[in-house]
Amino acid sequence: MIQACGISDTGRVRKTNEDKFISDPEFRLFAVADGMGGHSAGEVASRLAIETVTGFIRRSANGTEFSWPYGLDKTLSFDGNRLRTAVHLANRKVFRTAESSDDYDGMGTTFVGMLVNDGRVSVAHVGDSRVYLWRDGRLSQITEDHSWVGEQVRAGVLSDADARRHPWRNVVTRALAGGDDPQVEVSDIEVKTGDRILLCSDGLSGVVAPEKLETIVGQSSSLQDTCQALIDAANAAGGPDNITVAMLKVDVA
Repeated sequence: MIQACGISDTGRVRKTNEDKFISDPEFRLFAVADGMGGHSAGEVASRLAIETVTGFIRRSANGTEFSWPYGLDKTLSFDGNRLRTAVHLANRKVFRTAESSDDYDGMGTTFVGMLVNDGRVSVAHVGDSRVYLWRDGRLSQITEDHSWVGEQVRAGVLSDADARRHPWRNVVTRALAGGDDPQVEVSDIEVKTGDRILLCSDGLSGVVAPEKLETIVGQSSSLQDTCQALIDAANAAGGPDNITVAMLKVDVA
């Protein structure tokens, strides 16, 4: 059984919302994409990514024959391979669309998504949208940011607080932007009853400190209320970017 909720908010500075998300308990697919590019291009890129990933995951759900144009990685689970293939297809779709019009030149999107299957969650991501796992009162970041400041934090050059204030905090080192196939980071994690999982764009994680996120996610209110509280916290911190959160609670018993 999966309880799920998702909310996207424009924030207090941007005029348009270039984030997109999917929260689909039926197919156990949850994902967030944060678009980049001029005009409406970022919104187009994130929408194409979510639509393409959703389409492939739904087509591949019943185990019938379908193509694996990017091969199979034997180190990954079946769902991990499904996500990996879906993200590569999304990159190809973004690339083809960007080539079709000068208005879309340079567009791209980050992506983070997961498939839930019994006691396991398969996670795939490109860019700096994140997945967190809340368990036993603690919130842990599952993904590593593919961004300039993320690399500096892992190298010990910047603190998390410094990264949230740095002028290059929005510079990603990987994205779905066409060209060469992106390096998609895929992993499988075990989950247990009572775990809560948060997916979000950097409009949340980039402005709200981890300890504040932990407090909000750990509250015993409904997922809807928790999602709204996260949106409110990001806006209270200035809301400089679009804010998207998707949460789920998994019962594996």
